[in-house]
Amino acid sequence: MRILVVEDDPDGGEVLCKGLREHAFAVDLASDGQTALHKIFVNSYDLVILDVTLPEKDGREVCRELRATGNDIPVLMLTARDQVPDRIAGLNAGADDYLVKPFDLGELLARMHALLRRQRRVSGPILQIADLQIDTHQRKVSRADRIITLTAKEYALLEYLAWREGAVVGRAEISEHVWDESYDPTSNLIEVYVQRLRRKVDLGFPLRLIHTRRGEGYQLGAEERDAD
Repeated sequence: MRILVVEDDPDGGEVLCKGLREHAFAVDLASDGQTALHKIFVNSYDLVILDVTLPEKDGREVCRELRATGNDIPVLMLTARDQVPDRIAGLNAGADDYLVKPFDLGELLARMHALLRRQRRVSGPILQIADLQIDTHQRKVSRADRIITLTAKEYALLEYLAWREGAVVGRAEISEHVWDESYDPTSNLIEVYVQRLRRKVDLGFPLRLIHTRRGEGYQLGAEERDAD
């Protein structure tokens, strides 16, 4: 999943981005409200973590402008203000959740997962495709009760394909949601990581779950039809 962190404190922003990347998120950083809006309108994010106090435009103004355009991306608002009127103002501006600084990274992650599940209308943290099981909270993957060890990026790619189970997902969409803005579209990274996942997820099993749809993209599902 690709996240935009909007934080004007350079140190705080980098620490938060580092923590999220360690939990397999692709993360971009914006330091002011105007830059945040630009990034949201040109990139495909799955969630925005938005500080209230920002230069150019504050977090509430950013949120109001987003909602005015019909953008329903989940927004988790951060603030040092813990008074009830402040929380109400943030929620009324269009935020989906509100977290007071300082916060524990574990709580932030739990709230993020809850918002992502709500966005995708999924009730629990477990994604199940045939005998493949993905625990999105613990980032644990198993198939037929056999643990599969993945790198952070391998996990991020598998989780995204699982969220889109059955759909054919193109390279452009994968790059937009699994990699950050430093991704080089001329590289073959996606192909490399798909092949790694095939070896770890499909090798040794009679039913293949990762499929190539030639000229279209990749698909995760129990369907046997393959074109590679």
